[in-house]
Amino acid sequence: MIKRILRYGEDALRKESQPIKEITDAIRELVKDMFETMYKNNGVGLAGPQVGENINLFIIDTGNGQKLVFINPQIIKASGKEVMDEGCLSFPGMHEKVERALRVTAHSIGLDGEPYEIKAEGLLARAIQHELDHLSGILLVDRISKARRFQMKHELARIAAGESLDEDIVEDNVEDDVKENDKINDKINDKGDDIAEAQKGETGVKG
Repeated sequence: MIKRILRYGEDALRKESQPIKEITDAIRELVKDMFETMYKNNGVGLAGPQVGENINLFIIDTGNGQKLVFINPQIIKASGKEVMDEGCLSFPGMHEKVERALRVTAHSIGLDGEPYEIKAEGLLARAIQHELDHLSGILLVDRISKARRFQMKHELARIAAGESLDEDIVEDNVEDDVKENDKINDKINDKGDDIAEAQKGETGVKG
């Protein structure tokens, strides 16, 4: 079942999540729904708080077909630094440069109830850090500077009001396409004018 993804501005996203004491059928069903919801929205990860469940749970699939479930996770080692564009399903259309550790080692419990350890680098490491933030009520906007947050106050207000910044991208692309078509048409018209002038010249000589 597709879940509604909470947006920036909703209180549940700021609450501290609670440890999961037992992996029940309800938890398994929630995980199934979360994967379905994440794929529907073209996401890489999704945390419990984002679907209104303030429990220590998140899922990740970076596109390699491996479904990762993290229950009561914690990062036990981190190294290196990397700055990359980062998005979030709770901030539709927003992408900001965020500094994260390049490599992490995380300890977690799987859906089978067994503990495991995972070493990650690059996108997977970034996704783990991003989703772990959600469990502490930390959001993407908290990882950018105060100055940048001030610059984006109108965009953030729009997201909180239910809008998506993706709409701006679509409008920009449409405007770019129109401008490009205008340029092509101008070139065609100019070429037509040149040909017409040439034909006039030829006609004058022959006549």
